[in-house]
Amino acid sequence: MTSSLFPVILAGGKGERFWPLSRQDRPKQFLSLDGSSRSLLQATADRLLPIAGSWESLWIITSSQIAEGVRQQLPELPYQNLLIESQGRDTAAAVAWASLEIKKRYGEDAIIGFFPSDHWIANQKAFARTLSAATQLAASTAAIVTLGIKPTFPSTGYGYIEQGEKIGSFNELPAYHVNRFTEKPNRETAETFLSTGRFSWNSGMFVFRAGVVLKELHTHAPEIIEPLEQQGPDIYPRLPKKSIDYALMEKTTLAHVLPVEFGWDDLGDWNAIERLLKKEETPNVELATHVGLDTQGAIIYATNPEDVIVTIGLEDVVIVRDRNVTLIVNKDRTQEIKQVLKTLQNDPRFTDLL
Repeated sequence: MTSSLFPVILAGGKGERFWPLSRQDRPKQFLSLDGSSRSLLQATADRLLPIAGSWESLWIITSSQIAEGVRQQLPELPYQNLLIESQGRDTAAAVAWASLEIKKRYGEDAIIGFFPSDHWIANQKAFARTLSAATQLAASTAAIVTLGIKPTFPSTGYGYIEQGEKIGSFNELPAYHVNRFTEKPNRETAETFLSTGRFSWNSGMFVFRAGVVLKELHTHAPEIIEPLEQQGPDIYPRLPKKSIDYALMEKTTLAHVLPVEFGWDDLGDWNAIERLLKKEETPNVELATHVGLDTQGAIIYATNPEDVIVTIGLEDVVIVRDRNVTLIVNKDRTQEIKQVLKTLQNDPRFTDLL
C-alpha cells in the first residue's frame, strides 16, 4: 500500500466576498492578499509541492472559465493533471471526479488529499507534519480524515467538528473519531463548543484512500458518483450541486479528525486582511495611499497606487478601490457583498463590473 500523498487543489471558487478586487476574470485564488508576490493559488501549490514530491503528483480541479488562468499561474503543472469542470457543481462532484481519475492512474490504495486554493497557512513545517500524520492514518485504516483547526475565538462563520473517541496518535498527533459536524452556529453555541475543548473548526481539508472515499460515495451520494462512473465528466452539468460536507462527511461513519495548530485562515472576506496584516501600533490596515483624519479600525485597499483615499471620522469600515468601482462597507456586513452582486447581475448597466 502506498504511503505517498496525491494533493488535489480545489480551485473553482469565485471569491465573491472579495469583490470588487475578485472578479470573473480575476477570481480570489489569483490574488495576493498577504503582501507577498505569490497568489493564493501559487502559495497553495508552493506548500503542497514538497509533499507531493513532484508536479506529476499534484492535481488541480477548476472551472472552464478560469482554467487558462490556472495554466498561466502554474505553467509547470502537467496538462493531464488539470481537471476542468464544464460547470461548477460544488465540492462533492469535484472530490468524486478527482478521486475517480486518481484511482484510474494509481489504484484504489492511492492516498488523496483535498485542499482549497484560498487558504493561508502560517507554519509550513507544522502543516507538512500534519499531512504526514493524516497520510499515515488513511493508509492504516478505512478513514476519511479531516483536519480540524483548534479554534481561537467563538466564530459563527465556520463549521465545527466534535471529536469523539481517541483512536491513537500518528506522527505524535492525536486522532479521534468524529461525533458530529455542526454548520455555522450562533455565538452562544460557539462559546459553548469552545468551553468543552472537544470542537475544532472544519478546515475543508481532507485525506483518504481513493477506494475508501469512492465506496462511501456509493453509499451516501450515489446520485453523484454513479453518473460520473457511467458517463464521465460530460454528465457534470446535470449532477446535483452539493458540498462534500453535506453529501458525505455529515453521513459517513468513517470520519476522523486531527485537531491541529499551524496558523490558518480561510480568507473568506475582506476582514481576513485585518487578521493577517493588522499591527497593534497602527489604527488601520492600509494597502493604499490613504490620508485619514479620526479614522480607525478601517481596511483600505486600492489597486492603483496613484489613487488617493481620504477619510474623515470613519470607524470599522472596508474601503476598496479597483478599476472603476469603489466599495465602502461596514466590516460586520461584508458577507452581504454577495447580495449586491446579485443586483448587479440583473442590471445590464453593470455586467462589466462582475
